[in-house]
Amino acid sequence: MAEVLHFTGFIKGVTYKTYLDDNLSRINLDVFDVNKERGYGLIQSPTTEIAYSKWVSPKRTRSYPFARIYNTYNSSKVITIIPVIKDEGKDGDIDKIQYSTISWMNLLNIYIVLAYYETAKKVLKKVKLIRIS
Repeated sequence: MAEVLHFTGFIKGVTYKTYLDDNLSRINLDVFDVNKERGYGLIQSPTTEIAYSKWVSPKRTRSYPFARIYNTYNSSKVITIIPVIKDEGKDGDIDKIQYSTISWMNLLNIYIVLAYYETAKKVLKKVKLIRIS
């Protein structure tokens, strides 16, 4: 029978450098409104600046938030704003934040700001009718 090996330890001193990042737009903390700003940028205050990115859904594969996170990664302080749940109603999907997402952000040293949707608008799906003769 094969012997099972178990390894334990810590990984220290991991650093990252991005090469295809974007120039970040700057917004003052006093006028910052997450609902009106771009998907990523820099929040400035008199004492510090924080790079932010925001998600439109807690599901990683629905809105591809990692491109926005990548653009903020060269900053010294990085946060990402993630909705905890997104419920699209009776005929839609319900997306919830997964533990693996929280773990991944922790591994990348990105702080998470958990958010929620306060209001929603119903979007009627347009159906294109085709006339068949």
